[in-house]
Amino acid sequence: MATRQITDIIPSSVAYSQAIVVSSLPRGSIHLVQPARLSETVLKSYLRDIHCEDRVAWQTILRNAVVRASDCWSREDFESSPYLHNLLAPLGHLYAVGIPLSAPVLAGYPGALVLFRGPDAHDFTDAEVARLRNTGRDIDAFLARTRRGSEADHRWAHPVPCRVFIFTRDARVVFPKRELGLDERVEQQLQQHARQALEYARRAQQYADRLLLPDSRGDLWVFHASIYRDFPALGGGAFVFFTLQPSSAEWVEVRAVDVAADGELVRLLPTLKFMRQEFHRNPTLEDISRRASLSPFHFHRRFTDLIGQTPKHFLLACQIEEAKRLLAARHHELSKIAVNCGFAHQSHFTSRFKQATGLTPTRWRRLAAQLSRGQ
Repeated sequence: MATRQITDIIPSSVAYSQAIVVSSLPRGSIHLVQPARLSETVLKSYLRDIHCEDRVAWQTILRNAVVRASDCWSREDFESSPYLHNLLAPLGHLYAVGIPLSAPVLAGYPGALVLFRGPDAHDFTDAEVARLRNTGRDIDAFLARTRRGSEADHRWAHPVPCRVFIFTRDARVVFPKRELGLDERVEQQLQQHARQALEYARRAQQYADRLLLPDSRGDLWVFHASIYRDFPALGGGAFVFFTLQPSSAEWVEVRAVDVAADGELVRLLPTLKFMRQEFHRNPTLEDISRRASLSPFHFHRRFTDLIGQTPKHFLLACQIEEAKRLLAARHHELSKIAVNCGFAHQSHFTSRFKQATGLTPTRWRRLAAQLSRGQ
């Protein structure tokens, strides 16, 4: 995905001076992912605090509608906002409008295309907003076409329409606006964890950032938790984000051009592909970090921050996903699957598989057969 290809879809009757793409990602909140050439100052400022102040992008995502900066602030509040002073002004802009995108980078992680105009222009008019209403759907269709032909198998990745779930300080769901689409047991547990996480935030205590929640069949869903004591773009008080983790197969489909603005993430993409290809031989952290030209210590820290899970968890996910594929195919005994997936022996495989999924390989194989039959 190149920004130029996306902006070619924007109606020619809507003028703008610059475009950026922001996307939610599995590590929580939203992030600048396009274009490649943004100033380091702007990128760092956005990562540090503007993502929490970006009402244009967030209201675009929450409403799933075209939203202007002038729709989000009063004139007086806008003139003193960090959004104006730390994002628009450094880029030489004064006006902004957001267009919703369903999945700029990963399925289930919404985002927005934001258009800017400078102070010598005028705000985006109602007529221009109307012309932009179908643009997001056209861009979504274009992105879907560019990603067609993937060989990744996501059948066992707990597909839901949205993988970002946001709770307010009273543990009320603020996003998504529609039904969560989760297994009922998982949804109940998520609500409980939201209350606990917000109580931990109130006490200034650390809360687990990785949750494994069993569904009604006993199968585990893996979430990343992010807690913010303050998030002005969404309202007052604390908020907790739960992000359902993508499969390793989905992660390796992400291209450098999809996240071009995030140089650190671009640098890590080859390590994801390396782990996906070499998981069967259990590469060491040093082997993996060498692909990013980083020390093992620095690589581990940045990988965990940017991907939302540790390298060890990602490598295990690669093994488990291949094991699920082989179990569902029903062509091999457990001992053979254990060897093919890089486990020392069958008992080691059984132990790690149950730890990761909540089910033994034999029980999961029966579940996969039931799901294939639509039961």
